[in-house]
Amino acid sequence: MKTKYAPAALLMIAAALLVSCSKPTPAGPVTRLSLGDPKFPIASAVTVPAGHTTSYLSGNLPDVANPDAPKGSVESYGDTETQTASVLKKLGDTLTKLGLGYGDVVSATVFLVGDPAKNGEIDFAGMNASFSKVFGSETQPNKPSRSTVKVAGLVIPGALVEIDLIAVHPAP
Repeated sequence: MKTKYAPAALLMIAAALLVSCSKPTPAGPVTRLSLGDPKFPIASAVTVPAGHTTSYLSGNLPDVANPDAPKGSVESYGDTETQTASVLKKLGDTLTKLGLGYGDVVSATVFLVGDPAKNGEIDFAGMNASFSKVFGSETQPNKPSRSTVKVAGLVIPGALVEIDLIAVHPAP
């Protein structure tokens, strides 16, 4: 079989056809499966369809809440509720820098240290009180999936809370 095209030209035509056929799929909506309790700030599952960009936010620790308290003490960072609010504020600032918000978060991992004021038990209710202000609220109804883990300690003495997030948004 004779062709009037050179082999290099045939390769260029084939490449052009492949590029024209491989347009990105438009991003569909993120779906969130309810946990059943409308007041609980997490989803039982979140599905992200093709066409989204994923951002992984590193774990954040709280800022000092009381500079007059002994350095490295729980009192210097506050209770679990205070620390959770501090960590979520820092993560919110990072989301903003990425052009995202709490509504774009699809997954969270929360690490809690037992509170000495609670006989070494984690303050799950305190963490949830702050978490509920930014996830599943009237102003921001989207809920992420979440795992909460009790840990022996965090890298900063006195810190009771560390949180990392995964957020998505439709790809450009």
